[in-house]
Amino acid sequence: MAPASVIHPRYRLILVLLIPISIILISANLIKPEAFLNRLKLVVRPENTEGKATYTPYPRYKNLTEDDPPPPIVDNFPLAAQAESAAAMPAIPYWNAPPAKHVPEKTPLLIGFTRNWVILQQTVVSYLTSGWPAEDIFVVENTGTMDANMRGQLTLQNPFYLDYHRLTNIYGVNVLRTPTLLTFAQLQNFFLSYAIDHDLETFFWSHMDVVAVPDEEPEAPESDDGDGSPMAHKSLYLRAVDTLRTYTSPEPPPERARWGALFFAYDRLALVNVKSYIDVSGWDTQIPYYMTDCDMHSRLSMAGWHTEDIRIGLIYDIAHPLPDLSVLYRLSPASDMQTSNTDARPGDNSYKDLVAKLDELQRHKNEQAGGRNTWQGEQRGGVGEPYWRDPRGFEEGLHLTIEFGRRVFAEKWGHRDCNLEAVGLSLDDQWKVEKDWERH
Repeated sequence: MAPASVIHPRYRLILVLLIPISIILISANLIKPEAFLNRLKLVVRPENTEGKATYTPYPRYKNLTEDDPPPPIVDNFPLAAQAESAAAMPAIPYWNAPPAKHVPEKTPLLIGFTRNWVILQQTVVSYLTSGWPAEDIFVVENTGTMDANMRGQLTLQNPFYLDYHRLTNIYGVNVLRTPTLLTFAQLQNFFLSYAIDHDLETFFWSHMDVVAVPDEEPEAPESDDGDGSPMAHKSLYLRAVDTLRTYTSPEPPPERARWGALFFAYDRLALVNVKSYIDVSGWDTQIPYYMTDCDMHSRLSMAGWHTEDIRIGLIYDIAHPLPDLSVLYRLSPASDMQTSNTDARPGDNSYKDLVAKLDELQRHKNEQAGGRNTWQGEQRGGVGEPYWRDPRGFEEGLHLTIEFGRRVFAEKWGHRDCNLEAVGLSLDDQWKVEKDWERH
């Protein structure tokens, strides 16, 4: 026999008042009967056949699938982990070393970081070994963990862990910290704000999941100086400086006078004209993640600021770390902790092996099940550490925010895709256009 239902004593008086009021509201079609019944279930408890009340447990938890936890993160640069100072680090290959005297131009490179230290470390080391001066690299900690990383309170398995000591004392780069966790669009405006505060006319920025490598194979079809002849070798950094000089010369060609952003493998690495970003009021923070780049770059173009794709080297989109970052210094994997390789030359076998491995890693990222950004959720440790967040919950919240941003973009333009100008939209059309996907 099914258990009878009794009223929870705590709710009897409430129910006495609730029933007549609900009858009036139902009669006036102000609430639906099924809505009332669903609420009633919250104050009714079943009684079993022995006359004892039983309770439905609350909260009721989701049926979460318990998958196997990912393997622990392992530091991918043993030599740097054992280094006590910058002097213990390998020498950057001489043909890619930064200039002994800094170029006259300001060349800050901002790299935002939220999760996965080993991926970020790989990016930083790749820019260092591509000739970017360490003092010009700024890692922007955007973890939302306040000063916990700076104080060494987080551990490697925590997704938001960042090694301040290694970045600043071993690699010699800078670390900035956002006041709280920012979305992608907010982080971009943080970059812009930093540039304004420091009187920068331009700045470079990069994603944290890339590997930058100079182009050392002059026979590559794209590797010429414009006249079809092989280009003399320059580091990726010096190529970036050449591009900066071309587009900021006092009297640039008309087609280069009004540029907004220059992309080196789209925005894996980008050069920003600060004046253009100010002109279009920066990034729209109501579109937090995906589609915010479409919105920003479309508004730049609509306002007469053009963007351009330029090759200055190889910039890979990578989801997994190289086993040992010594290979970026053209060393063998550091089982013997070697710190120099006098036999290495531009474009030699160590370079070809590195490029082949990076090609493989980039292909794997684009083809892997679960999407391109699964690397963001590979760490689940840090329970009990300051500002700990449930990694799976953080990821779920992120995806909800991404979808919200897509909806805002669609409402703002009346169009869901990135081709805003191609369908005839202009700056004056923001928030005014009917949804084109609902037209008949």
